[in-house]
Amino acid sequence: MSWAPGLEPGCPEAGKLDDIETLIVPRARDIGGFEVRRALPAPKRQMVGPFIFFDQMGPAEFLTGQGIDVRPHPHIGLGTVTYLYEGEFEHRDSLGTHQMIYPGEVNWMVAGQGVTHSERTSAATREGRSRLFGIQTWVALPERDEERAASFEHHGEAALPLLEGEGKRLRLIMGRGWGERAPVGTFSDMFYADVVLEAGAKLPLPEDHEDRGVYVTQGAVEVAGERFEAGRMMVFRPGDAITLTAGPEGARLMALGGETLNGPRYIWWNFVASSEEKIAAAKEAWAQGDWAHGRFSLPPGDDAEFIPLPG
Repeated sequence: MSWAPGLEPGCPEAGKLDDIETLIVPRARDIGGFEVRRALPAPKRQMVGPFIFFDQMGPAEFLTGQGIDVRPHPHIGLGTVTYLYEGEFEHRDSLGTHQMIYPGEVNWMVAGQGVTHSERTSAATREGRSRLFGIQTWVALPERDEERAASFEHHGEAALPLLEGEGKRLRLIMGRGWGERAPVGTFSDMFYADVVLEAGAKLPLPEDHEDRGVYVTQGAVEVAGERFEAGRMMVFRPGDAITLTAGPEGARLMALGGETLNGPRYIWWNFVASSEEKIAAAKEAWAQGDWAHGRFSLPPGDDAEFIPLPG
């Protein structure tokens, strides 16, 4: 697909430092022998549009026999988005889904009223050395959709809109932006894109989304002459014309945002909800552990263990 006209900056020098509403430096978190960098939620910013959780996984290298083992665990009130630069995950969930994910593809699991899933490095990949580098986000659901039935979508690399030209390569993962729309089903207006910029290339951000943010995963970008290196998330003021310029080493980034929800969300462990009562009910259901008749069940094919409720 050729580069869409809407991607060309109307004002190459657009953007000034006071257009940055929040600068987030992610916190390192250990998730069982594997470190992630967590940008959302942040002390000064819970969400960017509907995105309420943002983790950078890796880059990490595993020796033969090693890998990731995220045991079965529950979610409510959100959708998980998994997108990889390197490596793979084997996804299983309580809907019966068994899906591998590779770089450039997207897994979109909507928890709604409740779902359980696991993510592991496959047995085939553990036969040798391997690498993992990717991003996992949670999208908070509008209140009207928090109790919907759980669902799962997988879209291959070829299904996601790809825009190229002028030193830019943009894959639209979810939502709408730059004149394109991704095939992933969503419940609020949003955009989420993987962008690779050559040295000096410029990228305008969509002006018709309420919230807009950028997370730099590799290289660096400049805004109004100020440099922001990898591991930084910038959230911009609504409505302002913003253009990013890649540094001399180029850059890779995730652009995200969209419509804000009707209010903040409660977040506890893996649960997101518009009320504390919904969180409390999910906690009780998981603690009961009635996999045959209760609210949650374990993924077929991965039901020998699970992550217990935090103490």
